[in-house]
Amino acid sequence: MNLSTFVLKIQTTRQHMEDTKKNKKRGALLWFTGILVLLIIAAGVFAYSIIFKPINIEETIYIYIDQEKSYNDVVNQLKEKEALPSEKTFHLLAERMSYPNSVKTGRYAIEDDMTMPDVIRLLRSGKQSPVRLTFNNLRTMENVAGRISEQLMLDSLTLLIALNDTSLVKELGFNEHTLISMFIPNTYEVYWDTSGDNLLKRLKKEYERFWNEDRRKKAENLGLTPLQVSVLASVVEEEVTYADEYPVVAGLYLNRLKKGMRLEADPTVKFAVGDFTLRRILFRHLEVESPYNTYKYTGLPPGPIRVASIRAIDGTLSPTEHGYLFMCAKDDLSGRHNFAVTHAEHARNARAYQRALNERGIY
Repeated sequence: MNLSTFVLKIQTTRQHMEDTKKNKKRGALLWFTGILVLLIIAAGVFAYSIIFKPINIEETIYIYIDQEKSYNDVVNQLKEKEALPSEKTFHLLAERMSYPNSVKTGRYAIEDDMTMPDVIRLLRSGKQSPVRLTFNNLRTMENVAGRISEQLMLDSLTLLIALNDTSLVKELGFNEHTLISMFIPNTYEVYWDTSGDNLLKRLKKEYERFWNEDRRKKAENLGLTPLQVSVLASVVEEEVTYADEYPVVAGLYLNRLKKGMRLEADPTVKFAVGDFTLRRILFRHLEVESPYNTYKYTGLPPGPIRVASIRAIDGTLSPTEHGYLFMCAKDDLSGRHNFAVTHAEHARNARAYQRALNERGIY
């Protein structure tokens, strides 16, 4: 072997060794890169599984946010209702989605299978779930304000202030005596954080919708305005225990009005006295000075004595035609009435009822 051949062989061997080293380094780098990619993918999958993990709840839950609630209060509500898969992740997402400084009042529905981003988007958007507002069997504006405040963000005092705002009441087309007729007992979808003024304006629209052409025509045929029908229906409803008597009692009061007789309705006396718990009306009660005392004043009271139900209003609009002028509770104290055409017949019914009260010690 000559020298040149030996040198070439050495060079070839050295190159081979260097190539081998490079290949090993390249393999190690590829291996490391592969592991890193797998770790990144695993971390991404893990993060994705947390961020987009569906909330598992059996039924829809509601988050209530009023003016005093902060972002942390909202988070606490979600935690209490077990609708927060990861509080730490929620905070990170909320910051990323600029929610902590965008908290809006309202009632929000959190549903099964929603994710944390879904919840944040919902709360941030202010897209509320409406409340099904209901009210019935109420006598006074204080009762009305209390019942509504139980279902909305409004407190009863704030609502009462709105109800006593004479300019607003006048704008709605009522006065302090008649405003209660605007509240038609029904179910209304409203937003939980609605203001008192907006609620009253909404209920006025519902009142106008309730008094449609058909009902207005029936009232006109009776010689009454819608307001007068509400007043009479409120008296009928307070007088009657069983709804099937609504049309009969309405017909009786209408007969008395046509003849110019005083209504002499006991519920109006209770209203004037301010005590609906009275079981027995005494002579001293009949003397109370009030425009609502129909034993002293002819015609209808100046306003309803309660929130009249739709059934009472419709019963008054479709009165039974008869000749009755008098009524008295039955002596079996069943809550039903005996009706009479003549005063003599009525006197007999009244004596029987008074006797029943005496026997039971009701004074």
